[in-house]
Formats: sequence, structure tokens, C-alpha cells
Amino acid sequence: MGYRIGIDVGGTFTDYLFLDANGKTRAHKVLSTPDDPSRAVVQGLAELAEAEEQRLDGFLGQVDLVVHGTTVTTNAVLTGRTAKTGLLTTWGFRDALQMRRGVREAFYDNKFAAPAPLVPRRLRLPVRGRIAVDGSEIEPLSLDDVERAIEHFAAQRVEAVAICFLHAYANQEHEEAAARLVAQRLPSAYLSVSARVLPQLRYYERTSTTVLNAAVGPILRRYLDNLRRRLADAGFAGVLRVMQSNGGVTSAQAVAELAASTLLSGPAAAPTAGLAAIEPHRSDRFITVDMGGTSFDAALVIEGAPSITNSATVNRFALALPSMDIATIGAGGGSIGWIDHGLLRMGPASAGADPGPACYGRGGTQATCSDANLLLGYLSADFFAGGRLRLDAGAAREAIEREIAQPLAMDATRAAAGMYHVMNVNMASAIREISVQKGVDPREFPLVCAGGAGAIHAAMIARELGIARVLVPREASIFCASGMLRSDLKHDFVRSLALTLADGTDPAPLVALVDAMLDEASSALAAEGVAAERRRFVLSLDLRYLGQYHEVSVETGLDTVRGGHWAAVREAFHDRHDRLYGYALREEATPVELISLRVAAIGETDKPPQQREARSDPNAEHALKGRRTVWQPEADAFADTPVYDGEHLRCGNRIDGPAIVEKRTTTLFVPRGFQLEVDPLGGFLLEDLQEAVGLWTETQR
Repeated sequence: MGYRIGIDVGGTFTDYLFLDANGKTRAHKVLSTPDDPSRAVVQGLAELAEAEEQRLDGFLGQVDLVVHGTTVTTNAVLTGRTAKTGLLTTWGFRDALQMRRGVREAFYDNKFAAPAPLVPRRLRLPVRGRIAVDGSEIEPLSLDDVERAIEHFAAQRVEAVAICFLHAYANQEHEEAAARLVAQRLPSAYLSVSARVLPQLRYYERTSTTVLNAAVGPILRRYLDNLRRRLADAGFAGVLRVMQSNGGVTSAQAVAELAASTLLSGPAAAPTAGLAAIEPHRSDRFITVDMGGTSFDAALVIEGAPSITNSATVNRFALALPSMDIATIGAGGGSIGWIDHGLLRMGPASAGADPGPACYGRGGTQATCSDANLLLGYLSADFFAGGRLRLDAGAAREAIEREIAQPLAMDATRAAAGMYHVMNVNMASAIREISVQKGVDPREFPLVCAGGAGAIHAAMIARELGIARVLVPREASIFCASGMLRSDLKHDFVRSLALTLADGTDPAPLVALVDAMLDEASSALAAEGVAAERRRFVLSLDLRYLGQYHEVSVETGLDTVRGGHWAAVREAFHDRHDRLYGYALREEATPVELISLRVAAIGETDKPPQQREARSDPNAEHALKGRRTVWQPEADAFADTPVYDGEHLRCGNRIDGPAIVEKRTTTLFVPRGFQLEVDPLGGFLLEDLQEAVGLWTETQR
């Protein structure tokens, strides 16, 4: 087996995990190139080749697999730089995209305004023709309307066309007829058809998802074409896979046809990486967080499985494709500090990679989180990125004084400490969103913290939440890149079927639909070269109490469905509903209704081996590299603090806080009251001794 490389393109840094033929790994980072992310990808590969003392073409010739994650589509939606898109929709439903769900997202905000639709009204064109809810044709499709719409789209030079007709999930003939005509008349346009993208009920969600897919499709297709060309020119002839929002990977060709599946793919590999990192600690329940240069992502893992949602949003636009349930906020090393009517705010705007924080010395003038961390002593001006980038402390101080300290009438140090604290509070709030708001107590979960900037804040975030243990993985700074190499191939399939699951309900219609979906799923995996013995299928049902608007997805077994064991299905639904919403209607005998069924097709991939170390002496003095003055939040003052070389720490070594641990790709802050121990995988386990004692006492009571 040759080389394998995971590549995660972020807004500030592009991360790499290189795995050689002997199973040894190398972490690497380069600054991203937002104007053309593929440039940074190839630049980092060239630097990896140089580190291996090889020419780039010879190096890439030995690479069997590249797994790639990108935020290209996400950034396009966030910045409003999507492709010019036209929408064909059913007559009378032209404004459904703008009307959204018909309810206010913020009930008590009288100034609330919905975002402008991705497709303006002049490009949303109605077509006569109607399909009934049971799939029968009420009115034939008007091909003349489709022709006139195509002429208008051509005159407006649209790059993509979305097609979404009422009840197309029940009968897709009208959509396919329109799609054939669009493909003939506008062959260069990216085509997004709702029955192919999301064949399920809920018209707004289906329309929004189909439009999102169209709006980012040309952008992702151009990017992938450019990337594949650059890689081929550099000598790469291996397999390229792309990370999806559902936590799985797929081929570049497949993801180009369903571009919306990458909209939340940036942090989707984190839970998979977390499962590998926490393995020595025998836990399958944890919260994973990833703080990079631009964003902070938090996800919950229970019983070894990350939470999946079918109702995500991207910049407030509905995305109904299965996605990791991840809370993302604009909180990273590049987050800009600003004053809002006398209050200090951090983010969501970021200095990004260009020009970057003021301390990068690349022309940035705004005060950022990284500038504050440098002023407080958490970062070393001489050892940032292993010494490859020297930080400018003077520029950082000047930016903080001008932008934060002077408006708040305080000195630069106090301002920097305030910036650090606000960042920690913001990130703790994001963790509460995926835990407390889902009925889960975060104190019962260890925190797996990753990202180049995360380890500086991890312990204080944990203390804010009352979490006793924090794990910073060995490859924390390239966490998602490492998770990509451990991710399985994955395809999701959904079909809508209305059925009341009462005792005696005939399972035949459901079984027939499941069998058809399994055949389709198996064919998709076979097309990607997955052997039959490495294919796995997960069936789940979208259920609700009769009369409810929202449904809950419940995993079930194929034998349960074939046998019509509806009592078991209902009980699983009651349990799930109770955990999510705090109640279940068991006693009221309220009917349970099936809305849709889902099949996740998983193709198991080869996982990189875990490099383990034997336990050594707890003494870590051999890794002590010096001391420097570091801000101690608990004391609200600076203190002389030991600094350790993280590359020289070994399994079993222990360090009592306060301390700083530096690696080439990340820096870790150990506050007073925490103890750090290196685990067999080279990860750093921090334990808050005060919180641990408190939890033990509470358990004994």
C-alpha cells in the first residue's frame, strides 16, 4: 500500500495528515489561498514531498489515496457568492422559496427579516402541470412553459437550473421531462432536480435544498475540476475522495453531482477522529470541538455514533440532506474583536489567512483572538507554526490598544484578557447548544478538543461548563484531516411514505420500498468498488405522533420492518421522543405515523493503524524548554510559567498546571488546578482536579 493523505481546507489554514507505507504519520499546515484553494493544496503537497526529500511528481506517484474536505461551497453561501440560478416550480408556488416555512424564525424580534432568497423572483418561473399527493397526474406538464422559461434563463445567462415541482417525490415524471428539455437547451448549466436531490415531502425544505444544490454546484464543479487538473499535472494518479456533510466520503464525481452534500462537510470528520483519539480511555460518549483560524465547531457523540440531523441550516437557508448535527460559530484564532455599544464582542468576522491577524505581519490591522493570545503569553512569537512564522507582538499590542483598549478605557493587557474570556464564553455557549438544549448534561462527557487554536482555550471552556476531563489529541491541529482518513464511504437515500404504524398494519408497502432502496444503495457502493462483504446498511424511520408537524428519526432493523413488529418501533420512538423533548404519549395511545424512510449505505474503508507508546516515568522535566510570563485567568494576573516541548513528552509523563506545552502545530495551556498526562496515543489528557473531586462527591451522594 502506498501513501495516503487527508487534506482539510479551512478559511485560514489548510491541514494535512500524511500516512506513509509503514504507517508513520506526519502533520503539516499551510496558509490557505482563498482566491483559489487548490493552490494551497498543491503547495502543501510540495512541502510534504520536500520533507520526504523527493520531487513532487515522484512523491505524488506513490500516493494511492487523497481524502479532501473543503469549505468552498459553505463559503459561497456565507458570502453570497453563489452561482446565478434559475428555478422552475409549480404554477402558484413561485414564491414558496421566499415565504419559507410561513412562520417567523425569531418570534419576539419585531425587526426580524428573512434573508433574501438565493433565486430572485425574476428567475423563479412557474410551470403549469400538477401531480397529486398519491403520485397521480392532475394536469399534464406544459412543455411550452418550460421552453419559455429556458429562453428567459438563457437570456439571463444563468449558470444553474433548479427544478422542484409539487409532490415530485411521489411521481418524478414531470421533473424528469423538464430536466431533459433543460439539458438539451442549456447543456452547460448545472442541473439540480428535486426528485434526485431529495425525494421526500415538505415542499419548502425540498425546494431550498434543491436550490442550494444548484447555487453551489457550478462552484464546486469548477473547483474539483481545477484541483484534479493541478493534481494530475503534478503527477497524482491515485483515488480522490471528498468529505460529505453526513460524515462519510465519496468520489469527486459523485459529490459534484450532489454539491449540497458538502455544505457542512468542513467539520464532519471530527467525530470520527474523536472516536480514534479517545479509544485508550474506553469512552464512547464525548463532545468534540474544533477551533481553527475562522470557526469553532462542536458535536456530540453518544454510544459511538455522532448525532445526525435532517433539518440543518446554512446561513439560515434550509438544508434537509442528512448532516452531522454540529454547532458552528465564528470563533477562531482570527476572530476580530469589536465594540458594540460599549460591550466587547468577538467574531463572527475573521481576519482569515489574508491579511490575517495583526501579529502575522501581513498587513492586518484589526485586533483578533490570536493577537490577544500572543499578548497574554499563551503564544510564542518565535515558535508559532514551529518557528516558520514569526509573530509581531508590537503590532498585536497596537491593534488591541487602538481597537479595544482605548474605546473601553483600559490597558492593552486587560483588553486582551477580556477578549480571551469572551471567546471562551462564546465557545461554551456553542457546546451548550448541542448538549444542554438537547437534554444532555455536558458535565457527563469528556471534551475532545482540536484545532490549531483550540488547546489554548480548552481547559477554560471546560471549567466554564463544569467538565472535568479534556483530551487534546496528538494530531489536534489537523484533527479533521486525520478523521478523513478514517471515514467510510457513505451514501444516503430517502423516500416518503405515509403509513400509520398500528397493530395489524400490512408491512408489504414499506418492505417493497425498503428493498428497492437497498438495491439502489448496494449499486451505489458497487460503483465505487466496495466489495459486498464491506457493505453495511442502516435503516431508519421518520416518525411522529399523528397531528404533529415535526418528526423524529428512529433507527430500526430490517427484520423488525419485515415482520411488522410495530410495537417495538413505537416503543423506540417513544424513548427517542422522550429524550429529545421530555415527554412521550405512551399512555394516551396516540397513533404513530411514518412519514419517510431512510437508508444509509456504508462502505467500510481501511483505517490507518494507531501508533501506541509504552508507559514511561511520570517525570516530564526532560521536556522542559524554558519559562515565560503567562496570564493566569484564575489569578487575574501574570505568572512565571514553565514551557514544555510537546514533541518530547512521552506516554505517562505528567505536568501540573500552570504550564504551557508547545508543539509545532499547536500550543496547549494548562491552567492552575489542572493536571496533564500523556496517553498511549500521544494525546494530552487534562483533568480538572477540583471538578473531578466535585463530581465524585456528587456521585457518592
